[in-house]
Amino acid sequence: MYKYLLSFTLAVFSVFCLISLANAATEHEMGIVINLSGKQRMLTQKMSKEMLLIAKGIDVDVNKGNLEKTANLFDKTLKGLIHGDEDLKLVGTENPKIVKQLEKVTGLWGQFRNNVKDVVGGDTSKVVLDRIADENLPLLKNMNRAVKMFEDEAIKLGGKSLDPGMATTLNLSGKQRMLTQKMTKELLLTALGIDSDKNKRNLKKTSFLFERTLEGLLDGDKDLDLPGTKDASIRDQLNVVKKLWKGYKPVLDKTIASESNETSLEDLKMAAKLNLPLLKEMNATVKMYEKSVK
Repeated sequence: MYKYLLSFTLAVFSVFCLISLANAATEHEMGIVINLSGKQRMLTQKMSKEMLLIAKGIDVDVNKGNLEKTANLFDKTLKGLIHGDEDLKLVGTENPKIVKQLEKVTGLWGQFRNNVKDVVGGDTSKVVLDRIADENLPLLKNMNRAVKMFEDEAIKLGGKSLDPGMATTLNLSGKQRMLTQKMTKELLLTALGIDSDKNKRNLKKTSFLFERTLEGLLDGDKDLDLPGTKDASIRDQLNVVKKLWKGYKPVLDKTIASESNETSLEDLKMAAKLNLPLLKEMNATVKMYEKSVK
């Protein structure tokens, strides 16, 4: 009887281990999850930026089209992070704490998406703009919390875990994409007269963090837990980002230094033009980090 129970217990344990291994995401899959969950943070800010550009009358038709695409991608990725998505190469999560956090994001997204519908429909009233200003940060913060949970999960996966330095690098390089859009959003909120002093202070902090993280990705930053990189191709790509940043930063600095909080329409159009190549090249950098994870 004892031998039978022992054999049965071992069999059940073996099946459990096989199921766990089958369900455990590989190192490469976790890289994709951290990348795309991190990209969601950027999309919250990109949508906000696009709505504010529309409110300022800048490339309205183009930005309405971009806004709809951005919203649809956010929605698809959010569902994919929970349930999996073959097109996005996403494996769903079975961690109940992460699922609960993503469900919280889903609730906030349902609320925020009403702003997208209003702006696409032509409503850029102060009421709508105030809602965008109030609601985008809770969506961003809760999505960021989910990214951190995915990062911790990747580090804890025994035998298949990401190196802690690489997990942090994927997270913070992905966060850089978000910061490109957050800066532009804060610039536009300041120009629109929505909590101008507060948003100008936020713009200064965001600009500083972007620059510090960029240097940390290149040469390391102990406080940010960034190891830096010696990979020549990644360093070359980061220097492409650095060059673009040097062209964009003066536009932001002009508003930061302004006592009146005013930004000319010409400078806003310049910001709308320059932030996208910065985002594109930062995204290319994240892709390079992701591919380096086998």
